[in-house]
Amino acid sequence: MKNSKLRQHLLLVLAAIVLVLIIIIILTIGSDGSSVPKVGVIITGSIGDDGWNGMHYQGVSYACEALGAELLVKENVPEGTGRCEEAVCELIDEGAEMIILSSYAYPSEVQKTVQKYPEIAFYGISAEHYAENMTSYFGRMYQARYLAGIVAGMKTESNLVGYVAAMPNAEVNRGINAFALGVRSVNPDATVGVIWTGTWEDAEKEAVAAKTLIEKHAADVITYHQNQSYVAQVADEAGVYSIGYNAEAEGLSDRYLTAAVWDWNELYYQIVREFLQGKANSVKRHWFGIDTGVVKLAEYSPLVDESIIERIKNAKQDMSAGKDVFSGVIYDNNGEIRCNEEELISDEILLEKLDWYVDGVVIYE
Repeated sequence: MKNSKLRQHLLLVLAAIVLVLIIIIILTIGSDGSSVPKVGVIITGSIGDDGWNGMHYQGVSYACEALGAELLVKENVPEGTGRCEEAVCELIDEGAEMIILSSYAYPSEVQKTVQKYPEIAFYGISAEHYAENMTSYFGRMYQARYLAGIVAGMKTESNLVGYVAAMPNAEVNRGINAFALGVRSVNPDATVGVIWTGTWEDAEKEAVAAKTLIEKHAADVITYHQNQSYVAQVADEAGVYSIGYNAEAEGLSDRYLTAAVWDWNELYYQIVREFLQGKANSVKRHWFGIDTGVVKLAEYSPLVDESIIERIKNAKQDMSAGKDVFSGVIYDNNGEIRCNEEELISDEILLEKLDWYVDGVVIYE
């Protein structure tokens, strides 16, 4: 009888210990029974956008699904509104251990906030601001822009190539300059005319800029640095060639020649994997070149002939061999030499201090 009571007592004690252990486990790894790491991303628009924002969401989503992380999203967070800081704090409250800042101005807007959370791994796109816990990431899109410039330079007959651009920051300036260098590598008589819109996405402003370049300045090839493909649509309706950016546009004619595009799946896979491997913020920046597949040209239109494709192939081989776009003799559009023979413009200047334009670039007010 005594043994039976002792056995019951021991079973009760054991059950109590098991219950305590279960509670400790729940409190430690979460009530859902999962220790899945959480990755947060902030975007300026909607996850359903066809352009820049949708592509980022899809890329991070792909990486998290492939690597077994949970994705937390804060969408429709415009730059310059203070909402980015709020979104960062919300993501941290929701358990995010890695936060991706997917728009150009975000890293500068949240510098102080980043410093408040040294245990959180931050990654800021095309950042000019760094911290021990914030790494910048981007692709060398200027390399794909250079190749696109070769296409434009060999297709233009008016020798005026149009470029609708959001704003004159280092990222956009790199693209304009690389594109112009590509144009003039095959057509030294051509110029690249730029009109600013002052915003990453505004269908009306982009349409006005595109029409001005086509109708007033006789551009017969046009490209852009905007979130959406509104410029390409205007060009197609006007019967002139266009070259896209960010993602390949759909529903256009063969006059849409190609596009300088991103593979965000590949980029985000690499940086999310780095975080999950415990190597987050181990470097100041990631800048993925054309050889990684992160940046490239989209499929060519039938109007891009073999002679153009061969020139692009040769240019890519030069890049792979170490001849960067911003190397050798380069003059700016005021006649000042910016790079000498055997020289290379540093990544620091390209990323943070590029406030001038190469010879052949014309800025229209």
